[in-house]
Amino acid sequence: MVRAANPAATGRARSAPLGFAAGGAVGLLGGMIGLGGAEFRLPLLIGLFGFAALSAVILNKAMSLVVVLTALPARLASVSFADLGAHGAVAVNLLAGSLLGAWAGASWAVRMRSAALYKVLAVLMAVMAAALVLTHTTALGSLSLPPPVRVVAGVVAGFGIGVVAAIMGVAGGELLIPTIVLLYGIDIKAAGSLSLLVSLPTMLVAFARYSRDGSFAVLGANLRFTAIMASGSIAGALLGGLLLGAVPDALLIPALAAILLVSATKVARHAHPAGGTGTSP
Repeated sequence: MVRAANPAATGRARSAPLGFAAGGAVGLLGGMIGLGGAEFRLPLLIGLFGFAALSAVILNKAMSLVVVLTALPARLASVSFADLGAHGAVAVNLLAGSLLGAWAGASWAVRMRSAALYKVLAVLMAVMAAALVLTHTTALGSLSLPPPVRVVAGVVAGFGIGVVAAIMGVAGGELLIPTIVLLYGIDIKAAGSLSLLVSLPTMLVAFARYSRDGSFAVLGANLRFTAIMASGSIAGALLGGLLLGAVPDALLIPALAAILLVSATKVARHAHPAGGTGTSP
């Protein structure tokens, strides 16, 4: 399933400065659009640092968890607990599906052949690019659904988001935020904070599932690298937050979507021996 290490790839520097700089670039991109940016980190872990698909997903999940834990207090400070409490049922509705989806997604990821996982990751990156464009270029309204239908739709959507977040090692805010706005008619600011409340337990479930697989050892073997890259992501996200709105969305969003699509193409090539070889640490 996980290919043997390629000496040329493992010889690439996984140095502290490069890891911090790469994490910082990821955080900056995410921070400028109000997200964590983990979808940009994943192709770097595969392409730049030479990790195999499953190893990259596990490391990305660990870093995403750290970034979400860091961002949560700041987001909660901008939205009162009373406001979030009023939407508690929304979080519960989505969690009913996302927790199951996270466990299922992580289970599928550890069982997939390496080539299949690369292909799935490439497709999901393209999906994230589409979600990014939709969320930031379209005025999202809300769907008028009967309450019972909305509850079912919330569970189904939560399950799908949990699967995607687990397989990619991301928090899933790119999908959660538009889902919350569309299904429940909540304003986008509150939706951003609610998405973190849903993401955190969803990520913990996926993390717990990955910890039961032998591939989880990659985290212990690269703990220093993980901590440094996560620190860079946090620093970049803080800087990106300060630059939020500095670059017009009309320029920034298409550029970021293009980066994801190019990354998807490169990751897909790892599914074929002639196109590159994913490596273990």
